[in-house]
Amino acid sequence: MQTPERPRITGLILAGGRGERLGGAIKSELVVGGVRLLDRVAARFEGCDQLLVAHGGIAPDKLHLGKGMQPVPDLPTDYGGPLAGFAGALSFLASEPTPPDLVVCAAVDAPFLPPDYVERLVGALGTADAALAAYEGQLYPTNSVWRVRSFLDLPRQVLAGTAPRSLKSLAARVNSVTLEWPAASRGDPFANINTPAELDEMQRRAAVLDRVPPA
Repeated sequence: MQTPERPRITGLILAGGRGERLGGAIKSELVVGGVRLLDRVAARFEGCDQLLVAHGGIAPDKLHLGKGMQPVPDLPTDYGGPLAGFAGALSFLASEPTPPDLVVCAAVDAPFLPPDYVERLVGALGTADAALAAYEGQLYPTNSVWRVRSFLDLPRQVLAGTAPRSLKSLAARVNSVTLEWPAASRGDPFANINTPAELDEMQRRAAVLDRVPPA
């Protein structure tokens, strides 16, 4: 019996957030548990064929990208946020001789992604165009996987101003599924940081969880 080919997977870290409620901090540079957010999230993409970092309006040199991280800018439009980062990544991938099969996205401000993050998302996709993670009923569109061939026209739509303005709206236009992540004692794996209070909470959480191996 012939073994199915492994899909070619590109990781995409959405790191263009300006951190306005954090005093204008560059989120990817914030440190939680002694480790930069960018590095914490990048560690969950081991095994992907390449790793892109969507930097939005932030100069890529300010992100201090690690080895193998490829910066990708937003397209020159008024689109912003995760949708703009995803469209910019697709524009970059479309220029490659052989684009990947899948893009797995993650927000840079979610420091506690589970070790099986990519594997579980890809496994949930099935024949759908996209799979979005959820935890205890809360949807996290930035934590998701997308079938590249289904979205190659998105950059053109963004440039024309006809694309949806969010990843959630984009997923609603196609055959998408929701992956409800199993409840775990370690708490919400997709909890993110938008305020100083949330950053403090993540520091307290890291002090406990980083000493305890995932189940």
